[in-house]
Amino acid sequence: MAIIAITQHIGTRADELGRLVADRLGYRFLNSQMVIDEAASRFKVTPEQLVIVDERRTHFWERLKTDTARFIPLFRAATLKFMAADNLVILGRSVAILLPEVGLGLRVRLVAPMKERIAAVAAEEKLAPAVAERRVREYDREVRARMQTLFNVDIEDPLTHHLTLNTHSTPLPALLKMLSEAAAEIDRSAPADSRQKLCDEALAAEVRAALMSHPKIGHAPLEVNCLSGKVQVNGPGLVPPWDDLIGSVARNVEGVSAVEVNAEESAAPVRPA
Repeated sequence: MAIIAITQHIGTRADELGRLVADRLGYRFLNSQMVIDEAASRFKVTPEQLVIVDERRTHFWERLKTDTARFIPLFRAATLKFMAADNLVILGRSVAILLPEVGLGLRVRLVAPMKERIAAVAAEEKLAPAVAERRVREYDREVRARMQTLFNVDIEDPLTHHLTLNTHSTPLPALLKMLSEAAAEIDRSAPADSRQKLCDEALAAEVRAALMSHPKIGHAPLEVNCLSGKVQVNGPGLVPPWDDLIGSVARNVEGVSAVEVNAEESAAPVRPA
């Protein structure tokens, strides 16, 4: 039932290690492009729009014409739905930080010395060493900036991940054994309610994505929670007919057993003394 979520950096052999772990455990293997394709198909957007969430940082001119904030809930919903099916190795730039802390998964960051990463990228992409170095350094800056901008997370912070592995100093067979044993231990020691918590997180994310996709709701500041399939939506101004509309959209999401819509009261304005 474990989920191994790997933060991918170029030149760290992430794809190779991820596939080896999935094969050893008999788990499914997914990369971010597979998640993007699934989210694009489900929510009727293009993969090119969703790629900004995980693949690259938006430039200022793209922010003027790309509704980036709209695509984050869609990507998150697709990612968590895959995770809720468990027995998964998933690889991407942002997938690890989307893994909920429910005791079912492992956030893994792969690193390697810059010299070795540059050599690996130069060989894989047939680049001159100077060009490969520029590519690696620009990639690292862009990924870090994107995670900070979109998710308010510093992926350089050691506490962001549960485990950091150096894929250059440690042989892949040793890393494979380490991750396989970690997955087995998670299976043995996961709390009894962890599976339900993950399913609830995934269902709440799917409801939020459905609300975000609705043309009359979109960016409304809504909070969505779920407990054993029962969904609660909180937000300001959720009075008729908006509460009925939101309830109808939420009930149409597969797996939702009940919906409660609550209007939050805005704080009364305070007259300055």
